[in-house]
Amino acid sequence: MKRHCFALDLINDEKLIEAYKEYHKAIWPEIEESIKSAGVEKLEIYLLNTRLFMIMDVNDSFSLEAKAKADLENEKVQEWEKLMWNYQKALPGAKPGEKWMMMENIFKL
Repeated sequence: MKRHCFALDLINDEKLIEAYKEYHKAIWPEIEESIKSAGVEKLEIYLLNTRLFMIMDVNDSFSLEAKAKADLENEKVQEWEKLMWNYQKALPGAKPGEKWMMMENIFKL
């Protein structure tokens, strides 16, 4: 199994952060299905102040490119992404339209 880690920021507003957390207590079933069907076995998101950290453990069928393509073709995923962008903001150095940025693993024990 492979692991991918990503980072993203939230807008620095207490009410928006609380609303974002509420949405993630019960994500839409279509979003959960799109994640699982892409080959994601486990996904966790952590929050520190405004910084989000996402850990994805994926099986051998998972492809970042295939997931991105499927997401673009899924109306419900696009609706979710548009909604979440009301709470999120790009990290410094992100390309236009880039949200979650992959992190580099620099240490393992």
